[in-house]
Amino acid sequence: MDPITPATARTWLATALAEARTGLAEGGIPIGAALYGADGILLGRGHNRRVQDGDPSAHAETAAFRAAGRQRSYRGTTMVTTLSPCWYCSGLVRQFGISRVVIGEAVTFHGGHDWLAEHGVEITVLDDPQCVALMREFTERHPQLWNEDIGDAAT
Repeated sequence: MDPITPATARTWLATALAEARTGLAEGGIPIGAALYGADGILLGRGHNRRVQDGDPSAHAETAAFRAAGRQRSYRGTTMVTTLSPCWYCSGLVRQFGISRVVIGEAVTFHGGHDWLAEHGVEITVLDDPQCVALMREFTERHPQLWNEDIGDAAT
């Protein structure tokens, strides 16, 4: 698998960021994701729908994964997400052998991407200012909803 170029990573992140903005416009949590094939073709995209669907498992990475449909193998695929993946979504990446994760930002939330890297998943953290601003604004306006999303509802 060839390393991802910065230009490709940013182009793919734009897809995930558009999904995050859609989720926010729907009244949900602004996290978006996209799954790209080894050939660079978009397989699936989605956004966090926990609020909209009342489904605690409806994370952005899960939505993109489901939208991609069944694949014979996920080796060589790239999950692009606006925010460092939580443990649940990190588990999905490991379970199905997704080879690479491109992360818009890990400032607001530092999920399981270090663990993924320790297990051979190629990680690219872009520290994208748009992703950071989107999540910071959301977490400041909706701290209880954000804490619920990351499994820290007691806070």
